[in-house]
Amino acid sequence: MTLQTGMCSVTLRRLPAGAVLDLAAAAGLACVEWGADRHVPPGDPRAAAALRQRGLDLGVAVAAYGSYFRAGVDDVADFATVLATAVALGAPRVRIWAGAAGSARVSADERRAVVAGARAAVERAADAGILVAFEFHGDTLTDTVASTLDLLGEVPGAATYWQPPVGAPDAEALAGLAAVLDHLAAVHVFSWWPRTERLPLTARERLWRETFTLLRGCELDRDLDALLEFVPGDDPAVVATEAATLRDLAGA
Repeated sequence: MTLQTGMCSVTLRRLPAGAVLDLAAAAGLACVEWGADRHVPPGDPRAAAALRQRGLDLGVAVAAYGSYFRAGVDDVADFATVLATAVALGAPRVRIWAGAAGSARVSADERRAVVAGARAAVERAADAGILVAFEFHGDTLTDTVASTLDLLGEVPGAATYWQPPVGAPDAEALAGLAAVLDHLAAVHVFSWWPRTERLPLTARERLWRETFTLLRGCELDRDLDALLEFVPGDDPAVVATEAATLRDLAGA
């Protein structure tokens, strides 16, 4: 298992894709997860392929295609466009969302729809050699570790992201990570505390050092991505510093 450091393009949502790529390369990051909401919209495979090539020229790989496809909410037919864009981008993974309702309030019918939609996405992506992974996020069926594990048990072949839940103390967050390690595809790295205040990674150094200790110790048959997702003030000027911290944490 190789641990690869990179960033999500949504870190710099306001910048054009080319500028994001230049900053990632200058910061010494190995890869970018390209967001579908701004930088690589679904349905433009030529632009996706051109961005892939520019990344290759700069030595920056494509980590994933960060789609906003919501299983059980969006029509499964829409995933075909997402998948075609991911293929053109050269993405080894597509991120999807597990519905649009939290596990405590989702109905049985809604849950069945999420499972069915996710299974269909996983099957179609597998035919293209692409992994599907769930965003680990509130207001979806991956809002808790228990619900995430239940969902993964119902959707063979899927993986999950992980990020520290908003407001969760270090010990609670790390216990959740340990529970999903066998299903992990990537980690979204950022320091929010006590709620959504965006702080430097060093502000939660203990959390991240222990996170990377767990990641380096796991035995997976696939590589893992550690992706810088948010930076203080959404400021491009701090990306290099935050990326250096990320690389230090990943390699410690």
